[in-house]
Amino acid sequence: MKKRHEQKLVVMAISLFLVFNIPFLLVFNLDGEVFGFPAFYFSLFFIWLLSIVISYIILSKHYE
Repeated sequence: MKKRHEQKLVVMAISLFLVFNIPFLLVFNLDGEVFGFPAFYFSLFFIWLLSIVISYIILSKHYE
């Protein structure tokens, strides 16, 4: 794996560690709903899905 791909994955892991920290997650602890789901759960799983997609994009460029 190229060094720049490794660096991108490390930066993403550190940023996800900070995003999934309790003080930042409590920002999304609202009473509203998004598509019928509570905003907290929607934001949690949306960030998780977004991180999977970004990881896939980074790793797919590695295997080209």
